[in-house]
Amino acid sequence: MSITHSSQAPDSSTPLSTIDWDHIEFYVGNAKQASQFYQCTFGFEQIAYAGPETGLHDRASYVLEQHDIRFVLTSSLRGDDAIAEHVKQHGDGVRDVAIRVRDARSAWEMAIRGGARSVLEPVERQDENGRVVLATIATYGDTVHTFVERDGYGGAFLPGYVELAKSAPRAAKPHLLAIDHCVGNVGWGEMDAWGSFYEKVFGFSQLVSFDDKDISTEFTALKSKVMSDARHRVKFPINEPAHGKKKSQIEEYLDFYRGAGVQHLAIRTDDIVATIDALRDNGVEFLDTPDAYYEDLQNRVGEIDEDIEVLRNRKILVDRDDLGYMLQIFTKPLQDRPTVFFEIIQRKGSLSFGKGNFKALFVSIEKEQEKRGTL
Repeated sequence: MSITHSSQAPDSSTPLSTIDWDHIEFYVGNAKQASQFYQCTFGFEQIAYAGPETGLHDRASYVLEQHDIRFVLTSSLRGDDAIAEHVKQHGDGVRDVAIRVRDARSAWEMAIRGGARSVLEPVERQDENGRVVLATIATYGDTVHTFVERDGYGGAFLPGYVELAKSAPRAAKPHLLAIDHCVGNVGWGEMDAWGSFYEKVFGFSQLVSFDDKDISTEFTALKSKVMSDARHRVKFPINEPAHGKKKSQIEEYLDFYRGAGVQHLAIRTDDIVATIDALRDNGVEFLDTPDAYYEDLQNRVGEIDEDIEVLRNRKILVDRDDLGYMLQIFTKPLQDRPTVFFEIIQRKGSLSFGKGNFKALFVSIEKEQEKRGTL
């Protein structure tokens, strides 16, 4: 494993130098019910809506928000369109990882010059709250990136959506702050090609890489590399399978998702203990961690602020790099297909992605695979 970081100020000379997460759009079978799920379990608030009542007759979309996180849950009203086909093929899954940019036209042009395939050429949309510019490119599988230029737009989300009054809280508030990274699973031998895609199209650099010696157990393995912008705001780890004695979690994902796609979203918090307590109270299920993991934790990671017993009771993992340490935990899959899940992460200086936790994490995942009969 290697980690690179620079003390130099990020280059702001290109349209994709200063970017951030805008929203994550899921294509789902029933957006209304999915909206209720994320409100009641993860503490989101529904802030905007688009559908037949707003002049959109082929779909319904619900916008959820928590601090700097926006989810859009979209389902088809026709049953014979691209949204319905996406759900038929993949189950509920991430369609669009949208990126906020200062100039969507220039960002799209840069991406196309870098070799990206266009899905939507730059288009301007406006209403009484102002204007936005949108443009979309394809990435791995059926996943896309929409560039969103929204400086000066005062509406709740985008033109075409109506703002909804915030309702009374329906669940314990877990204080989820922002997207930390978005992990994609790709097919055998495709990791390097997609790493090059983010380098050429976005101007990203490789932050860290792991080979099958870093991420393996007795039975399964994978390879991964993390592509990042210079500010480390937008990070895309990319996983591919590696050969092992049995089927890895990446192979299982590719089988059930029927191709490449977003495996999980890592969501940042500044108090992981309180966050996990709230999420458990709301009914969120997490992967288990063997008690043996905590027996030598202090020697492995050094001094940390948290009490080891508190972490053990909540099954929270810890890892350290030369910049600090981080704490993380992973939910079980969020739908019947064992595909998309969430990671909850708190960073205390670290840029790590939890190499020291891979063994414990993989053992937990393999136990879940064994229950499903897919190991």
